[in-house]
Amino acid sequence: MGRHKYLVLDSRIVDRVERLRLAPGQVEKDRHNPLFLEDKPWETRFDNLYANVIWDEEEGLFKCWYSPFIVSDPEDKVPHEERSTTRYTSFTSPFREMAVCYATSRDGIVWDKPELGQFEFKGSTANNMVLRLGYGAPEDVHGAGIAKDPRDPDPGRRYKMFFKHGAHMAVAFSPDGLHWGGPIDCPEIQSRADTHNNAFWAPELDKYVGISRAADPVLRVRQVCRTESPDFIHWTRAEVVLQGLDRAHQVYAMITFPYAGTYLGLAMIFNSWTDLVHCELVWSPDTVTWHRVCPGTPLIPRGPDESHDWGCIYAAAYPIWRQDEIWLYYGGNNGRHTNWRDGSFCLAHLRPDGFAGYEPEQAGEAGALWTQPVACGSASLRVSADARGGSLRVALLDPAGRELASSEPIADNVTDSPVRWQAGNPLAGLVGQPVRLRFELRDAKLYSFSFGG
Repeated sequence: MGRHKYLVLDSRIVDRVERLRLAPGQVEKDRHNPLFLEDKPWETRFDNLYANVIWDEEEGLFKCWYSPFIVSDPEDKVPHEERSTTRYTSFTSPFREMAVCYATSRDGIVWDKPELGQFEFKGSTANNMVLRLGYGAPEDVHGAGIAKDPRDPDPGRRYKMFFKHGAHMAVAFSPDGLHWGGPIDCPEIQSRADTHNNAFWAPELDKYVGISRAADPVLRVRQVCRTESPDFIHWTRAEVVLQGLDRAHQVYAMITFPYAGTYLGLAMIFNSWTDLVHCELVWSPDTVTWHRVCPGTPLIPRGPDESHDWGCIYAAAYPIWRQDEIWLYYGGNNGRHTNWRDGSFCLAHLRPDGFAGYEPEQAGEAGALWTQPVACGSASLRVSADARGGSLRVALLDPAGRELASSEPIADNVTDSPVRWQAGNPLAGLVGQPVRLRFELRDAKLYSFSFGG
């Protein structure tokens, strides 16, 4: 294999491991959480929020599109102070309508909900809605995935939306993310789609990939389905690509994106026994076959009891890549999925390449990971690891597994840090040739390695 960066969660590059385990990364929730709440008259219920966040470098602006219920019978009919004594499930078929709203931020922490004057709500257009279709279910816009697409040569299609419209999936286009054309129905997808639908350009596949929701008609469980398109208008019929471990642990939604030669997924796991939702990590080599990383162990965990995000976690599309960390926005709720709950918009921080890594099975013990042959892309090998309080060593091997050189130990937390060898630079004469690597870890966690700057 030849590419610049390798995530060690990618099993294609791992030959074998001894006394190591793959574990999700450790997120740190932002001290400013929650960043914004249901504080507008039309934000009746955030529910799962289904947020889409980008950093627009051209405008120097964080942009967020989110999908609250602007009409919801239970919340509209029962005042907040009466909900503790009112059964939520007494509303067996609540009338609801979802719309798409918009918020911006200069620093990603303090957010503004601008009055855009486009759509009426209870006699006023002083709101931040960018799309309202139904003026009453079921023809609303549900679970919209939104992204800016700089590769599209048509400026009128710069922003793309992938969503459920009535009984079908649909797409819409916008030149600025604020003013949207009408929905273009895509009935050929044939997905249930009541989830956070999201779509992105997959460069290795040379097509758009859409992720939506299917439902097993017999088991009545949620499933993840996939569709693809060359032009964002004509799509294939959706096929199931991931489902839960069992009926009690269903994949409610999944956010997917390409990264470092793989495709990563943030899967929202709905526990039908506890009625709670958390976020786990999955990965794929091709967007079709998905592998779960430590099923049952969250990447974004729920908060402590009675906190703003103790009940449900719904990751936003997509991660924001900062110079020294990854930002994972998410929707948090302080209640169970099928119950009263107040929603909020939150942020978690993750170290670079820190989605998952290998670490020793037992504290104080050492372990090792051997790679498959990989192309030596340059004379510089770099690693991303947490080794403060422990150590990481690298051995350079030939394709047959014979040791050629050993590194100096790394005993700190490093990101894309160059490996220093005990004698000279053994990679100098191996550029373009296959090599193997052996990583030896003690009280350390390895996330990735790369060749070059």
